[in-house]
Amino acid sequence: MISRIDLRGDALPEGGALRDLLPRAEFDVEAALEKVRPICEDVHHRGTAALIEYAQKFDGVTLEQVRVPAEALGTALDELDPAVRAALEESIRRARIVHREQRRTEHTTQVVPGGTVTEKWVPVERVGLYAPGGRSVYPSSVVMNVVPAQEAGVESIALASPPQKPAFEGDPAGGLPHPTILAACALLGVDEVYAAGGAVAVAMFAYGTEDCLPVNMVTGPGNIWVAAAKRYFTGRIGIDTEAGPTEIAVLADSTADPVHVAADLISQAEHDPLAAAVLVTDSAELAEAVERELRPQVAATKHVEDRIKPALAGKQSAIVLVDSLEDGLKVVDAYGAEHLEIQTADAAALAARVRNAGAIFVGPWAPVSLGDYCAGSNHVLPTGGCACHSSGLSVQSFLRGIHIVDYTRDALAEVTHHVVTLAEAEDLPAHGAALKARFGWKVPTP
Repeated sequence: MISRIDLRGDALPEGGALRDLLPRAEFDVEAALEKVRPICEDVHHRGTAALIEYAQKFDGVTLEQVRVPAEALGTALDELDPAVRAALEESIRRARIVHREQRRTEHTTQVVPGGTVTEKWVPVERVGLYAPGGRSVYPSSVVMNVVPAQEAGVESIALASPPQKPAFEGDPAGGLPHPTILAACALLGVDEVYAAGGAVAVAMFAYGTEDCLPVNMVTGPGNIWVAAAKRYFTGRIGIDTEAGPTEIAVLADSTADPVHVAADLISQAEHDPLAAAVLVTDSAELAEAVERELRPQVAATKHVEDRIKPALAGKQSAIVLVDSLEDGLKVVDAYGAEHLEIQTADAAALAARVRNAGAIFVGPWAPVSLGDYCAGSNHVLPTGGCACHSSGLSVQSFLRGIHIVDYTRDALAEVTHHVVTLAEAEDLPAHGAALKARFGWKVPTP
């Protein structure tokens, strides 16, 4: 059901050589880019008409309008299962607690007497948020995108999610995003919502249409077409990340419970047949116990044939055997998982040493599923090893730092000779002249 990679016995290679030994899903964004390019440009030129046409082509839905009516948001919230509403409200509450603490404040540094640099933080003016709605529906992704944007102070928030096929003849929800998505938007006070999916939604946000003003930034997870569209528009808009298939890595020793480990691997495998589930352990006994435990747990759950089995059996998933936890730490750092669980005897100490992970879950009582919904952390995280250079979505994602430079005449005079010297060293004399002009074309004596 899941392969093994045995790295015991020899010294682990360094850097890229170690990364090349580890499992990873194939996710060719560059190839997808060529397919989304004409779609994006069609949206550019035909606007809403293109959105409606692609909804029919890709989603099998006939739309009369792309923007979701306000009454549909209210109806979705009114009809939401009370237990689901309570769970979403708690998820929102906890996310706000964490993300509110991330807000940066303006700070002024006096560099010299009369010379200061102030860094102020300004939120992005308008953002487009994406909530997937293909194999599964993710109201949790609405929470994870909207809350940090709101806590950052973003004034204009729009959200897109794919339109759903009617469940029956005359279904009023047909052609709208999933009602739980709409209800989550209503709970969060987001009233600008569009029935648009994939690259089409990203193009709508990037270029704007008759109904939707263009945005400055697009965030949110999605499939390869969303990732390709984000790459296509990078530079025109800001993005969070080109999210690939989800990943879980578990670093565990003989103290870990194989029932827990197997359940956690399966929990991410159920997302997608390309989802990655990786166990790194120094215990052959644990590896065998987890393999035994996977079979009955997989058989007892849902999405087995179309997602879980191909995900666990795919080249992106494996049990990796190492000689020691020290080697295991090197492996998980080289892998740079989206989600990393530490299930060892001294989990907190090991977690403190990890350098590369989107989010770290410490010990047996902090499974990834908690982070997906109600830990308070954000679940929009870097994938594909990008955790070695990128962070998950946060309030900072929606803020821009701007430096404000304020110098008096005397403070400028004191440093002019250095500026002129460096400008001339770079063969840019006009840079120095911009200062000399302020002092009668003479360099002040320090």
